[in-house]
Formats: sequence, C-alpha cells, structure tokens
Amino acid sequence: MKTTKGLLQTGALTLSLLASSVMAAVSPEEAAQLGASLTPIGAEMAGNADGSIPAWTGGLPSNAGTVDDRGFLSNPFANEQPLFTITAQNVDQYKDKLTPGQLAMFKRYPDSYKMPVYPTHRSATLPDAVLAAAKANAVNTKLVEGGNGLENFATANPFPIPKNGLEVIWNHITRYRGGSAKRLVTQATPQANGSYSLVYFEDEFTFRDALKDAGSSKADNILFYFKQRVTAPSRLAGNVLLVHETLNQVKEPRLAWLYNAGQRRVRRAPQVSYDGPGTAADGLRTSDNFDLYNGAPDRYDWTLNGKKEVYIAYNTYGLDSPKLKYEQIIKPGHINQELSRYELHRVWHVTATLKSGERHIYAKRDFFIDEDTWQAAAIDHYDGRGTLWRVAEAHAQYYYDKKVPWYTLEALYDLQSGRYLALGMKNEEKQSYQFDIGSKESDYTPAALRQAGVR
Repeated sequence: MKTTKGLLQTGALTLSLLASSVMAAVSPEEAAQLGASLTPIGAEMAGNADGSIPAWTGGLPSNAGTVDDRGFLSNPFANEQPLFTITAQNVDQYKDKLTPGQLAMFKRYPDSYKMPVYPTHRSATLPDAVLAAAKANAVNTKLVEGGNGLENFATANPFPIPKNGLEVIWNHITRYRGGSAKRLVTQATPQANGSYSLVYFEDEFTFRDALKDAGSSKADNILFYFKQRVTAPSRLAGNVLLVHETLNQVKEPRLAWLYNAGQRRVRRAPQVSYDGPGTAADGLRTSDNFDLYNGAPDRYDWTLNGKKEVYIAYNTYGLDSPKLKYEQIIKPGHINQELSRYELHRVWHVTATLKSGERHIYAKRDFFIDEDTWQAAAIDHYDGRGTLWRVAEAHAQYYYDKKVPWYTLEALYDLQSGRYLALGMKNEEKQSYQFDIGSKESDYTPAALRQAGVR
C-alpha cells in the first residue's frame, strides 16, 4: 500500500518506543496546528489529492437523522449507492488500498467475500469539552516510564499529534466513547457451516471523568470502569465481570473480578488480560481482542509506519438497522457483506512485535487506526511462525445525536479454522446504546457484583 502525502511521510515516521523512554508532550507552537491544519483531535484537515477523501468540515450535525423510540439512528446516507464493489475477481485493482488481512479474506472466501465501497464522509466530531481536553493533553500528557501509563491526562486523546506508535495506541485505548454508556449486545461464534448460538450481554462503561461520586483517591488512577453481565443463555446467565482499568499500569495493573452465579462467589480474575480467553468466546478471541484492542501494551514493541489510505468499514448505519434479524447478518465464514459499507479513509499504521522473553499467542499485530476518531478499524494478527492468523475488523458508526464515534459490530475472523466471532450486534434488542447513565464509583465495587448477577 502507498503512504499518503501530506502531514506525514513514512520514512520520517518509522519510530520505535524503547522501554526506558519517557516521551515529552509537543510544544505550544506545534499544538497550534490543532483546529488549523489539523482537526481538533489531530487528523489532517485537508482532503487528499484526488478528492476521494474530502476535507473535514466539522462532522455530522446532531440532527443529521431521526432517532426512533428504541434509540436507533436513521441512516443519513441511506440514498447512496456503492461507487463500486471489490470482489475476488477485481481485488488486484485495489490492493494498494487494502490491508493484508482484507486481501487474505478475499483469498479465503473468493466466492462470497466482497466490499461495497461508498463515497467517503468524515462524519465524526466530539463534544467541545472533549476537543478542548485533547488540545490541553497535547502540551501536557506524557507517557510514564516504559509507556505503560499516562500522566497529566484528561478525558480522551492524550496524543493528538503522536510521535510514535505507542502514542497512537494510547489514543485508541483512551478515545472518547460518551463518558458513560450502557448497551445490550450479542455475540455469535459461528461454525464453519454457519450454524451458531448467541450469547447476550449487558455492558456498562464509565470513564473516570463521568463518575458522579468520584470521591476516593483511588479513582485518580482509573481510566474507566467496566461491568459485563451475561443475560443468556441460561447456563451462563447471571455471571458478571468487573474491571477497573487503570491509567498508570506501572503503578497498578488492571484489576478484575468475576461473579459466578452458580457458586454465588466473587473471585479475582487475573486471566482477564492479555491473551486470557474472552468471555464465552469459544476460544475465538483473547481478552485483549475486545474493543479490537485493549489493556496494557507492555508486552510489545510498537513501531509507527506512517499513514495510509485504506478502505475501511465506516458509517455502517445499515448494518445497525433494527429491521434486521441476526440471522440476516451471521453467515458462513464471515458476516453478510451485502450489509457492509466501506469508505476510503486515512489510517495510522502501527506494528506491535512481541518483546523478547514475553509471552502472547499473537507474535505480531498490525493496527490500522482511523485518523478522525482514533478507533482501530482493522488489526491483523500473526502467530509465532509469522503466519497471518486472525483478521479483526470494526464496522463503525457515529452516534451523531450524542457526538460519539463507536462500533456497530466487531468481527474477528480465524483464517485457519474458517470460524469467526461477531460481537456488538443489537438489532433485535429492546434499545440501542444509552449514554450518560449516571453511574457512581460505588456501582463498580466487588461487593456490588452479587446484586448485579441476580438472574
């Protein structure tokens, strides 16, 4: 793939973070680019040379569409038709704007995998207070020793003008997701023939800045609280996971607990990290595959390779339609690509390589992170032999009524087994995401788990 011209050049960006480095914030003069040549969170304001990527003009307005009584958004681009569709037959024409994982999907599923490509819309923005915090972070936030935490950080996007791969990854980890949110979502792990059963979750996220009663000093080192309750099937219903995600993981690693409804016991859960098994995922994802990537970055060396123009899943309102049934989405080998939408966007390309002496089932990961949201759009995962193993892809949408970019669906494709995991579907649920849920710090204590797990 070709590196885009503009703000950054690949040769100048191939940087690795050494374990002992402490990275400085940018100068006030450099930060002045934010809101000028750069968007308020650091994307290139201008479009590309041929106009296929437009200039950023502020994102969609909050009234870009309607919101139904379940909270689902109407598609502001419903009348658009694909510019073209990439298939196994014509993929060579577009390979310079595809990731290795996408190319592998065409090879693995030549008869069914396709990518409908639509006009590009740079639809996302963030609330004014979050944009202001990003600008302040640019001159204040630093990586702590080893890069495993942050200091002088507020709200979201600590490094809008990143200088290395790890700063880009921290932007993904800390990106804005509405402050606090509750969601009812499903997970499917289809067999190669397409047969599947569903696991139903009730998730809650609350970031430190959104707590209603953050009175303890402990909250100063919290990035967010996460609580996940399994509501079905009955054999798993009532099990609850609680995570305290720490901001400085040198100072204090992630804390996690599990409530087992059958045993009615709360236990510490150190396995909920790194390559520990994902919840009810049938071995198809690791703990750090959730949200495409999460957790402490200390087991990898991170290299920033530059920016590229790539076709990524974007503005996928159609895939989130409450008129769809899950059986229309889940198909053998991959989700129903007829329901997908791809656009050409600039992404940051970061490579994570497992450090010598460290252990993880993924020896290398290639990240492709959207410049306008800092969300990971795709991640390719390689095994210890250097073989491409799993391909992660996020189908993103912008919740324009709340100014929140997030995912519609996360897919993780196992090229070896022909199986995959699809997480985040809510089409048949009683409501869409709820934001500003008003959670308190006391809602996320181990003592509160038993009540959360009542069937």
